[in-house]
Amino acid sequence: MNNSGDRLKALLLECDLTPSDFAAQQRVTPQHVNNWFKRGVPHPRLDEIADLFCVQRRWLRTGKGCKHLDPLKPVRAQPQHKSPQAALLVPDDDSVQLPLHHIHQGLLQPLAGPGQAIPRQALQALSVDPQHAICLDMPASNLQPLLPPGTLLAIDRSFTQVVEGEYYALLHNGRLRVHQLTLGHGGILCLHSHDRFNHPTERYSAAQRRTQHLDILGWVFWWSCLRPARPG
Repeated sequence: MNNSGDRLKALLLECDLTPSDFAAQQRVTPQHVNNWFKRGVPHPRLDEIADLFCVQRRWLRTGKGCKHLDPLKPVRAQPQHKSPQAALLVPDDDSVQLPLHHIHQGLLQPLAGPGQAIPRQALQALSVDPQHAICLDMPASNLQPLLPPGTLLAIDRSFTQVVEGEYYALLHNGRLRVHQLTLGHGGILCLHSHDRFNHPTERYSAAQRRTQHLDILGWVFWWSCLRPARPG
């Protein structure tokens, strides 16, 4: 296969998906898809299509490397200390009250009252400094069902480096947003949602991020929510 268009055509065959159906799903014309077959998938579409077919972005773009993540790849040995999950379950009188915040007039501001208690051992297991941790409400429905609106989130303000697939809180033109982030071709920041139909992947260059005041507030390391209602 010489280019990404050939690999896209093979993926459609594997999924028993016609080019016309794929074009409709992507909201483009069949001629667009035919052009992609001949000339290759456009760079702005590579990440989205790789996610759609669950293949590695590098493989789709270049044909090099693994096509899929290897589920049998050995996991690196973990340090011998209490896991964050285990630390949350152990009774611990030494808890930290993480302050609650909200966005008011485009700015991150603290809320009065007690914060959210998190065992200090759990924060230590994640190397989170309590001085840099705050809590916020999930502002939208784009990450349902994992993070429904109103989910209480804890974020580490000191961790703004993008690690592919992790969840982050962002401030975008004064509006709080929470997305799964990746870095695309040329350092493009990609914002992903679970509800891809209503919330397609968004991409922002460094210049666009500056112009639109798109800043990463921090890494989401904990969340908690109740079921929306008691089953009937």
